[in-house]
Amino acid sequence: MIALQETVTKHWSFHTDVERLGWLTINTQGAGVNTLSREAIMELETLVARIEDLASSGEVIGVILLSGKDSGFIAGADVSEFDAMSDFSVLPEALKRTHALFTRIEKLKVPVVAGIHGFCLGGGLELALACHYRIAVNDEKTRIGFPEVNLGIFPGFGGTGRSIRQAGPVDAMQIMLTGKMLKAGAARGLNLVDKLVRHRDMLAWEGRKAVLQKRKSVAAAPVKRLMAMGPIRGYVASKMREQASKKANKAHYPAPFALIDLFEAHGNDWQAMSRGEIDAFVPLMGTETATNLRRVFFASESLKKQGAKGAKFARVHVIGAGVMGGDIAAWCALRGMAVTLQDIEMERIKPALERGKALFKKRLKSKREVDTAMLRLEADPKGKGVARADVIIEAVVEKLEVKQAIFSGIEDQLKPGAILATNTSSIELERIAEGLKDPARLIGLHFFNPVAQLPLVEVIRSTFNSDAEIGKGAGFALAIGKSPVVVKSAPGFLVNRVLMPYMLGAVKRVEAGESKELLDAAAVAFGMPMGPIELMDTVGLDVGQSVARELGQAVPAESKFAGLVSAGKLGRKTGEGFYKWVDGKAQKGETPPHADLAGLGRELVQPLVDTTEVVVAEGVVANAGLADIGVILGTGFAPFLGGPLKARADGRA
Repeated sequence: MIALQETVTKHWSFHTDVERLGWLTINTQGAGVNTLSREAIMELETLVARIEDLASSGEVIGVILLSGKDSGFIAGADVSEFDAMSDFSVLPEALKRTHALFTRIEKLKVPVVAGIHGFCLGGGLELALACHYRIAVNDEKTRIGFPEVNLGIFPGFGGTGRSIRQAGPVDAMQIMLTGKMLKAGAARGLNLVDKLVRHRDMLAWEGRKAVLQKRKSVAAAPVKRLMAMGPIRGYVASKMREQASKKANKAHYPAPFALIDLFEAHGNDWQAMSRGEIDAFVPLMGTETATNLRRVFFASESLKKQGAKGAKFARVHVIGAGVMGGDIAAWCALRGMAVTLQDIEMERIKPALERGKALFKKRLKSKREVDTAMLRLEADPKGKGVARADVIIEAVVEKLEVKQAIFSGIEDQLKPGAILATNTSSIELERIAEGLKDPARLIGLHFFNPVAQLPLVEVIRSTFNSDAEIGKGAGFALAIGKSPVVVKSAPGFLVNRVLMPYMLGAVKRVEAGESKELLDAAAVAFGMPMGPIELMDTVGLDVGQSVARELGQAVPAESKFAGLVSAGKLGRKTGEGFYKWVDGKAQKGETPPHADLAGLGRELVQPLVDTTEVVVAEGVVANAGLADIGVILGTGFAPFLGGPLKARADGRA
């Protein structure tokens, strides 16, 4: 297309063609993804003023908004500016300015069409919703949503009202309250997107047609809007609070509840709800919760820079089809890897394949996708996959001699450059690597149970390892959608080292007669995702006993803990431990009353915080920031507190 008039700024370009179509492209300078920084918004104001003039004179008959980056449309506002923006003297005016800009876009006399590929999140989705029509690429890379709740806020550029206008109150609030990212098809089903195309290169052509045909998105059906009308809205808001309370404590995470309050006040009028955002949004930005969640966000993002560049992983071989090994194999297959799963006989592999299929059914949308994933997960009792694998992960019982025998038996079969890894939860790598010809090749890739839910992988470095081997290990973790934290080979590494004093301390109190339900409830009141006794059952009592032994904290033979292990009552995986488990849920009795539940929780968590400080001092992790994010990702330690060491520094742990 011939550019007749062109304007280029730092982050945007705009030109018109012979058909009088305006082409507006965002390409954030010096970044891998597009974001709406204050500078980008100011530049957009200038461009919108120009488009308004061209539309009034008839020189532009419509505008197509696209991204110039392969990574996607717009990933949201620039989070790096949030600390400065939390200043009450700055934030309200900045929000009002952006609201006014998006309203001007919406009121343009010519059609404005957004062409979406890749990430369209937060402020990016809010800008797209201010356009008149939205087209998205229907592939696995497209993700659409409002993740703001994960940063302790909610949409603040008019997205609350506009999403309700498009998707209806219940669906829109669900998206905002959960922070869930939608695939293109789901977004289309919710009316957030108007048309789907197969490839990114079709966006410009379909955008052109949408402008020429003056297409305009249609609001949600009236029947959907009924849920925000009259007294029904109060009932819906009450139900939303009830559901939100099951997942978050209002004192810890105020944003979802503030959003529900906003909906209850204005949910029947999308424009009033958008206007009301500013007053409701401003108090959230400067809260300790939002500040700490931003810290967690940046720490998580920094983990993505650890992987070796250029490393490719297509085939994975997992040795050990127990709960951990089988679930690691299934996760790798879900993420697109070809996986071979080995154990001493087929009967031991079958349960892992069944669990894998259940995971695929839960995560994938069609039978064809499930069947394809199952084809990627192959039983391999004879270990033929070792020689072809890019990554070999051992995940057998925590016994040194067993692990040593496995590695000495396969070392000569490995192809050049393949990662050789152990999923050990506590044994130093140097001991496992003793019998290898090349001990530098063995690294640790320690996953956490349940594998599909916990994002952390500890990449364990022995005294033999090079930066290159560790970089490949971190790169593999990133390739399967996990967050790698590099830790030094030492008993218990990071997460188990800090968890065991916490869990064993709670177990000791139960052995002394205290209520396990009370202790678990106290930990949750403090901000943990589950209590220490339920966590011990989830980890597995046998694993807990083994790790305790490795850390020199032997479980007394006469204890209830040891008795449960001897009886084969190992927790969730066997259906009984300290609790009985039904359908994956601990069956709990009544919680005794307590005057200060959160205070008791703080007391319980103290050994974890103390040990984290020791681990940093010993150099097991490089710094306090890595320790905090590792413990958050590996244990679920209260993200709103910013991690155990940040919480201690703030006087909150």
